[in-house]
Amino acid sequence: MRRLVRITDSDFFGGAPAYLDSVSRYGARGVLLDGRSYVGMMYMSASDLYKLPGGGVDKGENPRDAFVREILEETGFEAQIVHELGWAEEHKNRNRFMQYSYCYLARALRNTGKTMLSANERKLGMTIAWLAPSEALEAMENAVLRNDDYSKRFMLTRDRAILEHAMKLID
Repeated sequence: MRRLVRITDSDFFGGAPAYLDSVSRYGARGVLLDGRSYVGMMYMSASDLYKLPGGGVDKGENPRDAFVREILEETGFEAQIVHELGWAEEHKNRNRFMQYSYCYLARALRNTGKTMLSANERKLGMTIAWLAPSEALEAMENAVLRNDDYSKRFMLTRDRAILEHAMKLID
């Protein structure tokens, strides 16, 4: 795997990049495609933003299994990973928090019709929206430009980079 993106406070506020020494949280996330090669984006109605599916890797859990689990929980779809994209680093110096995310490209297999959203995800109004790849990228780019929330800037910048890398593989 290769590094896809390394994000630091300097990307938003200028100055020299500063990197944290230890990982605070491991994540597994990426791009989910349906049979038409549309991208499954998690729409958060509370903030009118799109993000990629994914979340934390549980202790002792394989990152690939974590991504497939997160897809099922958030979208209701069973999925199969078709490509390892790489990893993303988020060095949030203001919070002294470093997230290291394993990133994948997956195909949706079967819709179980049942999501298992956390209370916070339900509060955010999280639902799946299927967008053409160019529409998904445009939604991410627009969100990055219009958002000034510290944590969301990292999330959106990370997800845009992951999507850009995945789009090179999408026919």
